[in-house]
Amino acid sequence: MNTLVSKNVTIISYIVAIIFIISMITTAVILDNHQIILPELAAMAIAMWVYREAGWIRQPSRILFAPSLTAIIGFMVNLLPIFYVGKIGITLVLSMFLLRLIQSNLAPSIATGLLPVVIDVDGWSFIISTFILTFILMLGVLIFRLNDGLQKEVLIQYKYTVVFLVLNFVWVSLTWAVGYPRLVAIPPILVVVYESLHKPVYNGKVAFKQSLVLTISATVGTLLYFAIDSWILVTLIDMISMYFLLRIVGVRIPAVYAFPLLPFIFPDKIVAMLPLGSLITCLFLFGSVLAYKKVEMK
Repeated sequence: MNTLVSKNVTIISYIVAIIFIISMITTAVILDNHQIILPELAAMAIAMWVYREAGWIRQPSRILFAPSLTAIIGFMVNLLPIFYVGKIGITLVLSMFLLRLIQSNLAPSIATGLLPVVIDVDGWSFIISTFILTFILMLGVLIFRLNDGLQKEVLIQYKYTVVFLVLNFVWVSLTWAVGYPRLVAIPPILVVVYESLHKPVYNGKVAFKQSLVLTISATVGTLLYFAIDSWILVTLIDMISMYFLLRIVGVRIPAVYAFPLLPFIFPDKIVAMLPLGSLITCLFLFGSVLAYKKVEMK
């Protein structure tokens, strides 16, 4: 009986999370404003309402404040009269400093901080959307008491923040050197990289599966975006496809649900490069994480 109830609850949770995601896309279509689409919120909805990821829901107030504050940081940095990779670097440093200041380890905050720079946000609708959507996510956790029984405070290994920044600065330098600075920051990948650094055990099999599902996710999202005119229909197919992809590979990576939404906010010329760019980014960053963890374990 408990198994049946658990399965029913999981199915309902998936349905509610997907309705939340489609509602975000529908609102963007109605208002004709792609800047209110936050792909990482799709990952948060699945991770918090379906997977009940302890690290993401143990402090409900952080669900609202951490992503919203990093979004403001990214928005303000984007207004600075400096080159693109400089904005990315400053946003990463300030976002990590903020997470340290509020003692949060909520990885999606990295994505909401970078998005204003990546898509060149020029209005406050992005900030307002971030606040409203994260508030809804927080309410879902509180109302259904999804964080009951979880330890409120845990030890955060801030040394991984330094490693994360170093890896990103190396990657920034490489992409800038070869002339593809726009692929320097693919938010869903950076979120998974940050979380991977915090894993007590990390191996080649995990790195391979992460690279595989994220690259497939980017490819599926790109192909459907160019093949079907309806963003709402594309989103529904994307979410169902991602569910089966993760079931087949046998992993739970919430960022996979964010990836197919990137084509809605990226310029078409970047979208066309997304599958290959994602593959190369995954190979470098997850390969680097794997190398670091092997050294650390020794």
